[in-house]
Amino acid sequence: MSANPQPDEALARLREELGAVRGPKLAVLPFGIDAIDRRLAEGGLVLGGLHEVSPATPTLTDDAAATLFSVGIAARAAARSGKRVLWALTRFDLYAPGLEQAGLDPATLLFVEARDDKHVLAVMEDGLRHGGLAAVVGEVKRADMVATRRLQLAAMSGHAPALLARRWRKAGVEPLSDLSAAMTRWRIACAPSERLPAPGVGRARWTVDLARQRGGPPFTLQLEACDDTGRLALPAAPRHRATAPARATARAA
Repeated sequence: MSANPQPDEALARLREELGAVRGPKLAVLPFGIDAIDRRLAEGGLVLGGLHEVSPATPTLTDDAAATLFSVGIAARAAARSGKRVLWALTRFDLYAPGLEQAGLDPATLLFVEARDDKHVLAVMEDGLRHGGLAAVVGEVKRADMVATRRLQLAAMSGHAPALLARRWRKAGVEPLSDLSAAMTRWRIACAPSERLPAPGVGRARWTVDLARQRGGPPFTLQLEACDDTGRLALPAAPRHRATAPARATARAA
């Protein structure tokens, strides 16, 4: 019998050694979708980390999609911890029924309307260091590397995710072009929904682009929008329409 370890045994041993070097596994909030979680370096969103979300374009539709993407994460974090969510912004333009449809009960929210981006970032940092919140969300147009580093450290100390919604400040200046210490940076765009068999609007779909993540590669997926528990879904495979050829034959006749 060979003294050399089998490939599977050697791989398992290597993973154990790497785990010992990296230290204890970080607490994460998984999406519950294998196509996303297996592509994330930690298997989900690190709870004690900064995550940025931006609309792919300055349109109202993409802005709403990016907001609801953040809402879904905050809703799942709140359901997991039983704690409240702090949301800081400079202009109160959130629509309560829309938040609830994406899984976040407005009664669990603490709103802070700040004077400017600088004060939004300060409120976020204080909320994260408090340690008693499920998540902290902030909407800004500008946040430099120093500010994002402070948010990352505050999220680590409070063991809660910081969700920084980066809004477009002017056309042609993509929000994620600024340097950042965020662990993940997401870009969200609206995509065509599935066509229904009867007139109507199907479940919304988004193109979810992970532009950058710490310790892993970027990726892009098309997903169905948040349901009333804050969960995304993979689009169902197209159904085979067996009756289509028969109808085509009838028309040809």
